[in-house]
Amino acid sequence: NLIINETKYTPAINLNAQEGICEFKGKSFPENTFEFYTPVMDWITEYFTVNSQKKITFNFEIIYFNSSSSKALFNLFNLLDKEQKEGKDLEVNWVYDEENDFGEESGEDFKEDFEDLNFNLVKK
Repeated sequence: NLIINETKYTPAINLNAQEGICEFKGKSFPENTFEFYTPVMDWITEYFTVNSQKKITFNFEIIYFNSSSSKALFNLFNLLDKEQKEGKDLEVNWVYDEENDFGEESGEDFKEDFEDLNFNLVKK
């Protein structure tokens, strides 16, 4: 498992291999986005190698992110899209507060960019 505690600038991340649930919650505007998200990308890549038949669910409740985090999320969704096309059973839930237009619009944009990905918009 990979657990990263939430800070003022980074989301809480809980990647749980046993449960097949990965959660991202909070704000994302780290000082070095690439450095912050590299262990997450590595963990997910390794997960798909070891658990190729197990379903995995990704829950994103990111209330705000900057442009470099947007690029990191795009890269993450690109990886998930590739894995799904290779037959992996996965689901992405983009959770947003109905009063947060940024959250809703961001989710819609990602869903549109990855139209083949099992991507759900979930109003909270």
